[in-house]
Amino acid sequence: MIRLFLVDDHAVLRHGLRALFQQDPFLQVVGEAENGEQLLAQLPTTPCDVVLLDLHMPGLDGLATTERLHVEYPQVRVVVLSMVDNERAIGQVLAAGASGYVLKNAGPDEIVVAVRAVAAGRRFLCSELGLSMLNRVLTCVPEPPARPSGGLSAREQEILQLVAEGLTTAQIADKLFTSPRTVETHRQNIMEKTGARNTAALIKTAVSQGWLT
Repeated sequence: MIRLFLVDDHAVLRHGLRALFQQDPFLQVVGEAENGEQLLAQLPTTPCDVVLLDLHMPGLDGLATTERLHVEYPQVRVVVLSMVDNERAIGQVLAAGASGYVLKNAGPDEIVVAVRAVAAGRRFLCSELGLSMLNRVLTCVPEPPARPSGGLSAREQEILQLVAEGLTTAQIADKLFTSPRTVETHRQNIMEKTGARNTAALIKTAVSQGWLT
Protein backbone atom coordinates (compact mmCIF):
# COMPACT_ATOMS: atom_id res chain seq x y z
CA MET A 1 0.00 0.00 0.00
CA ILE A 2 1.37 3.41 -1.01
CA ARG A 3 0.59 6.11 1.54
CA LEU A 4 -0.02 9.42 -0.18
CA PHE A 5 -0.19 12.99 1.16
CA LEU A 6 -1.85 15.72 -0.94
CA VAL A 7 -0.66 19.33 -0.70
CA ASP A 8 -2.43 22.06 -2.67
CA ASP A 9 -4.11 25.31 -1.66
CA HIS A 10 -7.17 24.49 -3.78
CA ALA A 11 -9.56 22.25 -1.86
CA VAL A 12 -11.50 21.29 -4.99
CA LEU A 13 -8.37 19.91 -6.61
CA ARG A 14 -7.42 17.96 -3.49
CA HIS A 15 -10.87 16.42 -3.32
CA GLY A 16 -10.70 15.45 -6.98
CA LEU A 17 -7.31 13.83 -6.50
CA ARG A 18 -8.53 11.97 -3.42
CA ALA A 19 -11.45 10.58 -5.42
CA LEU A 20 -9.03 9.53 -8.18
CA PHE A 21 -6.66 7.70 -5.84
CA GLN A 22 -9.48 5.99 -3.96
CA GLN A 23 -10.15 4.01 -7.13
CA ASP A 24 -6.75 2.34 -6.81
CA PRO A 25 -6.62 -0.36 -4.12
CA PHE A 26 -2.85 0.13 -3.76
CA LEU A 27 -3.02 3.86 -3.01
CA GLN A 28 -4.20 5.43 0.23
CA VAL A 29 -4.50 9.17 0.85
CA VAL A 30 -3.40 9.60 4.47
CA GLY A 31 -3.48 13.38 4.69
CA GLU A 32 -4.13 16.75 3.07
CA ALA A 33 -2.62 20.21 3.52
CA GLU A 34 -2.93 23.66 1.96
CA ASN A 35 0.80 24.46 2.05
CA GLY A 36 4.21 23.25 3.18
CA GLU A 37 3.86 24.39 6.77
CA GLN A 38 0.71 22.34 7.30
CA LEU A 39 2.34 19.31 5.69
CA LEU A 40 5.45 19.46 7.88
CA ALA A 41 3.32 19.94 10.97
CA GLN A 42 1.39 16.74 10.24
CA LEU A 43 4.19 14.44 9.04
CA PRO A 44 5.48 13.51 12.52
CA THR A 45 2.13 11.85 13.27
CA THR A 46 1.08 11.03 9.69
CA PRO A 47 3.83 9.06 7.98
CA CYS A 48 3.62 8.72 4.21
CA ASP A 49 5.54 7.36 1.25
CA VAL A 50 4.78 9.98 -1.40
CA VAL A 51 3.90 13.67 -1.20
CA LEU A 52 2.03 15.11 -4.18
CA LEU A 53 2.31 18.90 -4.03
CA ASP A 54 1.72 22.06 -6.00
CA LEU A 55 4.60 24.36 -6.88
CA HIS A 56 2.96 27.70 -6.10
CA MET A 57 1.27 27.86 -2.69
CA PRO A 58 0.94 30.59 -0.05
CA GLY A 59 3.47 30.38 2.75
CA LEU A 60 5.99 27.59 2.22
CA ASP A 61 5.80 26.92 -1.53
CA GLY A 62 6.54 23.74 -3.41
CA LEU A 63 10.24 24.36 -3.99
CA ALA A 64 10.97 25.26 -0.35
CA THR A 65 8.83 22.36 0.86
CA THR A 66 10.71 19.93 -1.37
CA GLU A 67 14.03 21.17 0.00
CA ARG A 68 12.80 20.68 3.58
CA LEU A 69 11.46 17.21 2.85
CA HIS A 70 14.70 16.17 1.18
CA VAL A 71 16.63 17.07 4.34
CA GLU A 72 14.15 16.15 7.09
CA TYR A 73 12.31 13.23 5.48
CA PRO A 74 14.68 11.80 2.85
CA GLN A 75 12.66 8.57 2.63
CA VAL A 76 9.57 10.46 1.41
CA ARG A 77 9.28 10.77 -2.38
CA VAL A 78 8.00 14.01 -3.87
CA VAL A 79 5.91 14.45 -7.01
CA VAL A 80 5.20 18.02 -8.10
CA LEU A 81 1.82 18.55 -9.77
CA SER A 82 1.76 22.01 -11.35
CA MET A 83 0.73 24.10 -14.34
CA VAL A 84 4.27 25.51 -14.58
CA ASP A 85 6.06 24.11 -17.63
CA ASN A 86 9.14 26.34 -17.42
CA GLU A 87 12.30 24.24 -17.79
CA ARG A 88 14.24 26.31 -15.27
CA ALA A 89 11.55 25.87 -12.60
CA ILE A 90 11.33 22.15 -13.31
CA GLY A 91 15.10 21.82 -13.07
CA GLN A 92 15.16 23.64 -9.75
CA VAL A 93 12.54 21.45 -8.10
CA LEU A 94 14.15 18.24 -9.38
CA ALA A 95 17.53 19.44 -8.13
CA ALA A 96 15.90 20.19 -4.76
CA GLY A 97 14.99 16.53 -4.39
CA ALA A 98 11.70 15.92 -6.21
CA SER A 99 11.44 12.54 -7.92
CA GLY A 100 8.68 13.44 -10.36
CA TYR A 101 7.04 16.33 -12.17
CA VAL A 102 3.58 16.20 -13.74
CA LEU A 103 1.53 18.94 -15.38
CA LYS A 104 -1.98 19.45 -14.05
CA ASN A 105 -3.43 18.91 -17.51
CA ALA A 106 -2.04 15.36 -17.57
CA GLY A 107 -4.53 12.52 -17.71
CA PRO A 108 -5.65 10.83 -14.46
CA ASP A 109 -3.90 7.60 -15.42
CA GLU A 110 -0.59 9.39 -15.87
CA ILE A 111 -0.84 10.99 -12.42
CA VAL A 112 -1.40 7.58 -10.87
CA VAL A 113 1.52 6.14 -12.83
CA ALA A 114 3.73 8.98 -11.60
CA VAL A 115 2.91 8.23 -7.95
CA ARG A 116 3.50 4.51 -8.43
CA ALA A 117 6.80 5.14 -10.24
CA VAL A 118 8.36 7.39 -7.61
CA ALA A 119 7.10 5.12 -4.81
CA ALA A 120 9.08 2.33 -6.50
CA GLY A 121 12.21 4.48 -6.45
CA ARG A 122 12.10 5.69 -10.05
CA ARG A 123 12.01 9.21 -11.44
CA PHE A 124 9.10 10.44 -13.54
CA LEU A 125 8.49 13.27 -16.00
CA CYS A 126 5.07 13.52 -17.63
CA SER A 127 4.90 12.69 -21.32
CA GLU A 128 4.04 16.22 -22.45
CA LEU A 129 7.16 17.67 -20.83
CA GLY A 130 9.34 14.82 -22.05
CA LEU A 131 8.20 15.22 -25.65
CA SER A 132 8.54 19.00 -25.48
CA MET A 133 12.12 18.79 -24.24
CA LEU A 134 12.99 16.13 -26.79
CA ASN A 135 11.60 18.33 -29.56
CA ARG A 136 13.78 21.23 -28.40
CA VAL A 137 16.85 18.99 -28.47
CA LEU A 138 16.06 17.71 -31.95
CA THR A 139 15.44 21.18 -33.39
CA CYS A 140 18.57 22.73 -31.87
CA VAL A 141 21.35 20.73 -33.51
CA PRO A 142 24.69 22.29 -32.51
CA GLU A 143 27.19 23.17 -35.19
CA PRO A 144 30.19 20.85 -35.36
CA PRO A 145 33.23 22.22 -33.53
CA ALA A 146 35.68 24.11 -35.68
CA ARG A 147 38.80 22.20 -36.54
CA PRO A 148 42.07 23.69 -35.31
CA SER A 149 43.73 25.45 -38.23
CA GLY A 150 47.22 26.29 -36.99
CA GLY A 151 46.59 29.97 -37.65
CA LEU A 152 45.58 29.48 -41.28
CA SER A 153 43.04 31.78 -42.86
CA ALA A 154 39.80 30.40 -44.29
CA ARG A 155 41.22 30.61 -47.84
CA GLU A 156 44.45 28.91 -46.78
CA GLN A 157 42.50 26.09 -45.15
CA GLU A 158 40.51 25.71 -48.35
CA ILE A 159 43.67 25.50 -50.46
CA LEU A 160 45.29 23.08 -48.01
CA GLN A 161 42.29 20.76 -48.35
CA LEU A 162 42.53 20.85 -52.16
CA VAL A 163 46.27 20.22 -52.08
CA ALA A 164 45.66 17.19 -49.88
CA GLU A 165 43.09 15.97 -52.41
CA GLY A 166 45.86 15.95 -55.07
CA LEU A 167 44.85 18.96 -57.17
CA THR A 168 47.56 20.89 -58.99
CA THR A 169 48.09 24.61 -58.64
CA ALA A 170 46.31 25.21 -61.97
CA GLN A 171 43.36 23.02 -60.96
CA ILE A 172 43.03 24.77 -57.61
CA ALA A 173 43.11 28.16 -59.38
CA ASP A 174 40.33 27.07 -61.74
CA LYS A 175 38.25 25.68 -58.89
CA LEU A 176 38.58 28.84 -56.79
CA PHE A 177 38.29 31.25 -59.75
CA THR A 178 41.64 32.83 -59.02
CA SER A 179 45.10 32.93 -60.58
CA PRO A 180 47.79 30.27 -60.20
CA ARG A 181 50.10 32.96 -58.82
CA THR A 182 47.63 33.72 -56.02
CA VAL A 183 47.37 30.03 -55.22
CA GLU A 184 51.16 29.74 -55.07
CA THR A 185 51.31 32.73 -52.70
CA HIS A 186 48.80 31.06 -50.41
CA ARG A 187 50.73 27.78 -50.56
CA GLN A 188 53.91 29.55 -49.59
CA ASN A 189 52.15 31.22 -46.65
CA ILE A 190 50.80 27.83 -45.54
CA MET A 191 54.29 26.29 -45.67
CA GLU A 192 55.73 29.13 -43.60
CA LYS A 193 52.96 29.00 -40.98
CA THR A 194 53.18 25.24 -40.55
CA GLY A 195 56.96 24.96 -40.87
CA ALA A 196 56.60 22.22 -43.50
CA ARG A 197 59.51 21.87 -45.95
CA ASN A 198 57.54 20.22 -48.75
CA THR A 199 54.03 19.16 -49.73
CA ALA A 200 54.35 15.67 -48.27
CA ALA A 201 55.42 17.06 -44.88
CA LEU A 202 52.61 19.61 -45.05
CA ILE A 203 49.93 16.98 -45.63
CA LYS A 204 51.40 14.77 -42.90
CA THR A 205 51.18 17.66 -40.45
CA ALA A 206 47.65 18.56 -41.53
CA VAL A 207 46.46 14.97 -41.06
CA SER A 208 48.09 14.58 -37.64
CA GLN A 209 46.58 17.88 -36.45
CA GLY A 210 43.10 17.12 -37.79
CA TRP A 211 43.00 20.08 -40.12
CA LEU A 212 41.53 18.13 -43.04
CA THR A 213 37.89 17.14 -43.45
